[in-house]
Amino acid sequence: MGKLDLVTIVIIVANVIISYKGFGDFGFFEKYKFNVGAVQRGEKVRLFSSGFLHVDNAHLFFNMFSLYFFAEVVINLMSVSSFIIIYVGSLLMGSLVSLYFHKQEYHYSAVGASGAVMGIIYAAILLQPGMSLYIFFIPIPIPAYIFGIGYLLYSIYGMKKSLGNIGHDAHVGGAVGGYILTLILAPWLLKTNLFMIVLLAIPIVLLYVLKKAGKM
Repeated sequence: MGKLDLVTIVIIVANVIISYKGFGDFGFFEKYKFNVGAVQRGEKVRLFSSGFLHVDNAHLFFNMFSLYFFAEVVINLMSVSSFIIIYVGSLLMGSLVSLYFHKQEYHYSAVGASGAVMGIIYAAILLQPGMSLYIFFIPIPIPAYIFGIGYLLYSIYGMKKSLGNIGHDAHVGGAVGGYILTLILAPWLLKTNLFMIVLLAIPIVLLYVLKKAGKM
C-alpha cells in the first residue's frame, strides 16, 4: 500500500465511521455538527468535528469520491505531510468562513468535508493546472482550472443568493485555505505557475470586493 492509499483511506474511513455514527445517533450528530451558537459558547471542537459528519450517503460519497481523485496529485507533487496540512487547514478555514458570514445566525448549522475537499481540489489545480476532469453527464474533458474557477464563482453566487441547503461559504473558505496553504508550502509555484495563480485568485478577490461593498 503506497502513501497515497494509506493517508487517503485513513481519512475516508474516518469520515465513513463518524458519518455513520451520526446517521444512527441523533445526539452524537447534534453534539459535533457545526453550529454558530454552540461555537460562540466555546465548543470550538465543532469547527473540526463537523468536517467528518455528513447528512446522508450521497453527501458522503460525493465528498470522498472527489477527495480520492484529487489527493493523488497533492501527495505526489508535494508530500503526505503537506496534504494533511492542506486538508485540515482547509477544513478549519471553511468552518471559520461559515462562522464569519453567519455570526448573527445562532441556529445556523452545517456538516461535511466539502471545505477540506475544496482545499485539496484547489491545491491540485495549482500544482497541475493542465489536467482535465470528466464531470458527470458531460462527455468532454474540462480543464481543471475552468472547473475550479467556475465552481468557486458558483459557490459565491450561492452564498449571495442562499441557494439550496448547501454550505457554499464552507466551499469558498476551503478553496481559499487550499490556495493560501499550497502557496506557502510550495512557493516555487510563484515562478512556474504564476499565471494560473493569478487566474485562480480572481474569485477570491471578487468575494473580497463584494464583501467590502456590502453586497455579501
